[in-house]
Amino acid sequence: MRAAMSFLSIAVSYLVLFAVSPCPAEVSVAVSIQVAPPALPVYDQPECPAAGYLWVPGYWAYGDDGYYWVPGIWVLAPRQGLLWTPGYWGWSDGIYVWHEGYWGRHVGFYGGVCYGFGYTGVGYAGGYWHEGVFRYNRSVTNVNVSVVHTTYTKVVVTNTATVNRVSFNGGAGGIPARPTAVELVAARDHHVVPVPMQIQHQREAVTNRALLASENHGQPPAGALAKRATAAPAGDDKAQSASPSKQSGKAHAGKNGHPKSKHAPHGREM
Repeated sequence: MRAAMSFLSIAVSYLVLFAVSPCPAEVSVAVSIQVAPPALPVYDQPECPAAGYLWVPGYWAYGDDGYYWVPGIWVLAPRQGLLWTPGYWGWSDGIYVWHEGYWGRHVGFYGGVCYGFGYTGVGYAGGYWHEGVFRYNRSVTNVNVSVVHTTYTKVVVTNTATVNRVSFNGGAGGIPARPTAVELVAARDHHVVPVPMQIQHQREAVTNRALLASENHGQPPAGALAKRATAAPAGDDKAQSASPSKQSGKAHAGKNGHPKSKHAPHGREM
């Protein structure tokens, strides 16, 4: 058991070490895990702190004490024009393998996992870059128009027969999605690894025992499902993580970014 944990620690350390350097392609780290990650929890998205921030959805990571939840958070894009491709767990040769997320000009394959808030399983419907400015789709993102002025509203149609909370690709009970031609091209493009804020955010999560699946049984505390980011001062690319999410009532998106019925109580899905 000790040997297995040592191997796991080395593998995770390798992932963090690799994540501080530019990489030309997707990174995969094999950890001997034969238990699937828990289902994705349902949660509300905190308000976007300022223009230029992109949503990085929450996900299940793995540490010495098993799976733990890394809350979703708004992150200032490393530079204009870059989009976030979420990481995902994939079943391969009898074990679950973590495929690290990355920044790139196009959104690549993320296992078909429906992370919500515009990440429907294929591509990103939460917004796009236009002439150096990011435009936010208010139907699936929580944006205060008095703070962020580059918004639009476009209904995101998803196949309700396939949208679920499954958090991994392949294997028994996993999502059977495979990369599209566009996603394969994105995988070969130049990538930028997670920014320091993302690395620090995960390091904080791994030390919080309330986020362990073994402690919360796959249902992290409501206040820890997503975290708010404070807008960085002008010229500063390192926004600081702050208090847990609080709904402002100024956005159109519901839990996990699914559009709310106009007759639904605020903050709840129908």
